[in-house]
Amino acid sequence: MGPISVSTVVDQPRERVFDFVCDLANREAFCDHFITELRLERVDSAGVGAAARFKISPPLTTMWFETVIEDAERPHQIYERGHGGRLDRMAVNTVWEMVAGPAGSTELRLSFWTEPTHPLDRVRERLGATRWYRRQWSRALQRLREMIETDAEVKRVGIAGEDRVPVAPR
Repeated sequence: MGPISVSTVVDQPRERVFDFVCDLANREAFCDHFITELRLERVDSAGVGAAARFKISPPLTTMWFETVIEDAERPHQIYERGHGGRLDRMAVNTVWEMVAGPAGSTELRLSFWTEPTHPLDRVRERLGATRWYRRQWSRALQRLREMIETDAEVKRVGIAGEDRVPVAPR
């Protein structure tokens, strides 16, 4: 599936938007309408190397995806790479771009694409997955904007035994 792109304008500085998006523990708060069973794979849920695994259900299938923050250029861009689908054979890429706007606002752009290698995965994507992903990511960005602008309390995802591991304050 070629890249889909969605965007929104958030009335907050891009550093704040970047920090919120770069922490995978916040992901379920605005993506829980299409992502379920999100599990962090590292103790540190933010920054390069942070990883999460989750389940999604696009048309005609249910599959697990994994995403890892591969590169983060504060406060401009976050690049996530991962894999998913049956036997984890499909590459998955997500790019978040934050562009400074007028009066301290931020234009948040998301690009998402998959690279299916198996013919069955390519057929599934042709049967509506592109439109489905666009709708889900558009809704997620709307919810993200509302959370950041209203300073809503966000329920972060944790890991088992997390409170026993000392973490340096941020």
